[in-house]
Amino acid sequence: MRMRKKKWADPWLAEHGDYAMENPAENKGKWKEIFHTDELHLEIGTGKGDYLNHMAKMYPEAGWIGIEKDRSAAATAARKAVEDETNDLHNERLIVNDAENLEEWFAEGEIDVIHLNFSDPWPKKYTHKRRLSSERFLAMYKKILSEKGMIRMKTDNKSLFEDSVLYFLQNGFMFTEFSVDYRRNPHEEDAITEYEQRFMDLGQPIYQLCAVVQK
Repeated sequence: MRMRKKKWADPWLAEHGDYAMENPAENKGKWKEIFHTDELHLEIGTGKGDYLNHMAKMYPEAGWIGIEKDRSAAATAARKAVEDETNDLHNERLIVNDAENLEEWFAEGEIDVIHLNFSDPWPKKYTHKRRLSSERFLAMYKKILSEKGMIRMKTDNKSLFEDSVLYFLQNGFMFTEFSVDYRRNPHEEDAITEYEQRFMDLGQPIYQLCAVVQK
């Protein structure tokens, strides 16, 4: 569901362009140097930013970048991060733009882990090409992933998960993790967002996979 437009979003984003960037092309190939890290994570579709902000604090030695095209959602996520007094933002940035442009911002082999969390399922067949796990996006991910890079995906949508499994297999990926009830056992290394907790409270399973390019 698209977030209602917030009047304060655009002015706030304009004032915090050092964290919430619209076109960081000048950082292409330099992200690890900027973050002083050897491990770079990219979350595509950050929503309100809970996962990105929590994981950046849980793993301060790694670099964390989020992409969110909805400006109201991006502003909400960015404000949470900036106003969090326990977060010094040394390893975290947000790109406010469409993920279709990610090859403009990242060099080949620059990303170690791509996170797809509760992405829009685009349920109608003619919209499937917009899915973040679709063939055209997987082709881009292959280019920016490092040699041992991986894609981690979570969703509450069974149809999206089933289709995505086929997308990955048909495009040269193999699975190293696969679950149709990911939260039945504790996973302390993986932050639980407010959105995810809502489905867990309803007893709805979380579908999860981890995929790597098949050599």
